[in-house]
Parts: sequence; structure tokens; C-alpha cells
Amino acid sequence: MQATKKGADKQHEATIVKRGGGKQHDDEHNGAWKVAFADFCMALMALFLVLWLIAARNAEQVKNIVRDNTASGLIDGTGGKPEVKSSPAGSLIERFQLPKSNGGSEGPATGNHSDTPIRMKYESPSELAALAHQLEKMSADAGLASNLATVITPDGLRVMLHDTDRQGMFVRGSALPTERFAKLLRAMAPLFEKMENQMLIVGHTDSVQYTNAGPASYSNWSLSVNRALAARSELLIGGMRGESILQLVGMADRAPIDPVHPDASANRRIELLILTSRQAAAVKAMFGAPTATDALTDDASTSRTDDTELKALRSQIVKKP
Repeated sequence: MQATKKGADKQHEATIVKRGGGKQHDDEHNGAWKVAFADFCMALMALFLVLWLIAARNAEQVKNIVRDNTASGLIDGTGGKPEVKSSPAGSLIERFQLPKSNGGSEGPATGNHSDTPIRMKYESPSELAALAHQLEKMSADAGLASNLATVITPDGLRVMLHDTDRQGMFVRGSALPTERFAKLLRAMAPLFEKMENQMLIVGHTDSVQYTNAGPASYSNWSLSVNRALAARSELLIGGMRGESILQLVGMADRAPIDPVHPDASANRRIELLILTSRQAAAVKAMFGAPTATDALTDDASTSRTDDTELKALRSQIVKKP
């Protein structure tokens, strides 16, 4: 009887199951949500990092994206141009960082005069034709062969970089050059740096007017000047000397290439006039201090006005209120 009782006790002891307290179960549940919260914080940090990288991208890369997507399909509407202001107040065009080396620097050149390179001088029609051939090859290499035209004149080589229906030199309505045009100007800069001739940079627009009209509004006059300035900046960045530019002009829509169609794409252009030394001297004499007997043309000269006439003119100006 006693043995039977002992066997039953052993069987009863074998079936006893010990369970943990409720605290351990709660700890396991709390640990799971902490891991999930940590994963959420990590994903949120990754999102913030991506947003920060997007915001911290170089501004020049953003401009390239805008110009590529805008200039690849030029929109020719029937309405007026929108007024584009891509820079802070007080500046109508972008401020480009110019190189500080002797090639293309704004300041005076430093160094020994014996290190000054020998520069080419293009005077005769054959020399200007050779220069035009080099520029045409550069334009073809840049994929802009149809956007360049050259004409040899008695004053020098006239280089016209104009828009086509497929490819523009600038983003429509602004002075922001397209990527291809900027690269072409920078590729031409080393060639211009090696020449002794000076040049004129002239900006032209089509006849389409801006929506906002008025004396103080942004107009084709402002646009043509700003595009000429932008072309100058690209040339200087490419290494051309600042002394190579004699004059910069904006002509708006006053000198169209296609006068029958004043809104034609070819009228939107930048012209580089590579002057002969004689023509460059004539331009300097026209706008600089007149000398005693320098003749500009057969019918015009820069001879000084008689002193008595100058005194009479000054007296009339002083008497005016």
C-alpha cells in the first residue's frame, strides 16, 4: 500500500509544470517594440540624409539639368516672352568665377616679360580664312556645325553663333547659355588666347517682346547685353585674355539676319568680330580721346575741334539750368 502511494506521488510530481511570472512576458513584448522603433528611427535618418544630399548639390549641376531639359525642346509660342530673373536684385546676369592665372585673368598679368608667348596676328583674308576653318571644326566637334557661320570682311572675321529650330545657344528668354554653347566657347578660348587681334562681342535677339513692357522692365536690350556678357564670361573662364575684348554691344532686335521673319531663330545670336589691327585702332580712336589728325574714313576724322568752338560750347552748357 505504501509502495503504491509512493508511485502515485512520483507520477504527480512528474506532471507539475512551472511557469514564469508575468514580468518576463512583458519584458519580451517591450523589447520587440523597441527594436521596431529603432528601425523606424534609422529609416527616418536615412530619409533626412537623402534630402540633405539633394539640397546640398552643387548649384551648377542644378543649372545644367534645367538648361538641358529646357533647351533641348525650344518652345516657340505666339505670346510674349516671360520675364526671367535668375539672379539677385542688382545683377541681371550670373556672376561667373573667373580664373586668376595670366590666361584670361581680369587683373594685370604678372611674371617676367620674357615668358610672354608669341601670339598670332590675323590680318590678310587667307589668315582669317584659316582661323575660320579652325572655328568651324570646333563647332562641328561640339555638335553645333549648323549653329555657326563665318564671313570674312575688310574689318576682320565675322563669327555668328546663332540659334536653330533644333538647338539654341541660350535658354529662351534668359542669359543662361546652354551646356553645348558654353563648352564651345570655352573650347574656342585657348585659340583666341593665342591671337594678338582684339574682338567685338555683339548680342542679338529676335523681335518677340517681353510680357512686361515699360522703361524699367527687362527687355530685349537687356537680354542682348546680358547674353554678350555671358559669352564673354565663358571665354574668360576658358582661358582667353581679358585684353582680347575691345568692345561689348547689345543690339536687341535692330539687326536681324532674317528681316522677313523677325522672330526667326537665326536672329537670336552672338557675334564675335575678330578685328584687324587697323579696324581695332579705328574703333579705339572713335570712342577714345581724339588725336590731332587721325582719319577714320575718307569722310570722317578725329581731328580736334577748334578751341574757340569748344569754349563757346562749354559756355552754353554752363548757362543751361
